[in-house]
Amino acid sequence: MLLHSNILGEGKPFVILHGFLGMSDNWKTLGTQFSEQGFQVHLVDQRNHGHSFHDDEFNYEVLVEDLKNYCDAHKLNNIVLLGHSMGGKTAMLFATQYPELVSKLIVADISPRFYPVHHDAILEGLSALDFNDIKSRGQADKQLSNYVHDLGTRQFLLKNLYWVEKGKLALRINIDVLKNDVAEVGEPLPSYAAFNKDTLFLRGDRSEYIGVGDEAIIANHFPKAKIKTISNAGHWLHAENPKEFFEAVEQFV
Repeated sequence: MLLHSNILGEGKPFVILHGFLGMSDNWKTLGTQFSEQGFQVHLVDQRNHGHSFHDDEFNYEVLVEDLKNYCDAHKLNNIVLLGHSMGGKTAMLFATQYPELVSKLIVADISPRFYPVHHDAILEGLSALDFNDIKSRGQADKQLSNYVHDLGTRQFLLKNLYWVEKGKLALRINIDVLKNDVAEVGEPLPSYAAFNKDTLFLRGDRSEYIGVGDEAIIANHFPKAKIKTISNAGHWLHAENPKEFFEAVEQFV
């Protein structure tokens, strides 16, 4: 099965991978900007997310193979590869396993290290949404607010809602599998994995995902890595400061 994508522009292939519980649509504005710089941008939905297929198996090994199959099907090589959060972990592992396919790697606000599970309340809230009772996005937001208090986070999560038919909402994500396998999202890059080409790590100045202690870990796996901090941004740095994020990526590529 092939991953769903939205392809923008013409030129050198530039593949973008969203984070956990996200989707390719989250990157449409930036993707359009990159396409205007002479890239063919592939906004990809990873399995169990967005418009891509659902499957009971979910770990970074299969996410990497999904991306390899996608590149083969679209005859992509020498790609610029950008991944945010979970997508950054997929991108890192892909680059270390298929370095011949990647010209430059960009990792947004995630380190190669292990992260403990920290999405419990979000997953409980999404699982609790009863679409037999919920008939509007407003009702879904109200119910989710019992679990997720931050409005911005809820708005991000509720982008996963869609109308199956008139009057019937559902989630695009495969919530049961993602909830069951959430521990996979925090898994570290294998200790032996390395990528020896140009790599850029971007971190938000208000985010704790990449700390000072991560710099040595990054250098161990990615000896040519540079780390740049995006100002006035947390974990969703590409959404919170898109101008500075775009400029940093544009300068690197």
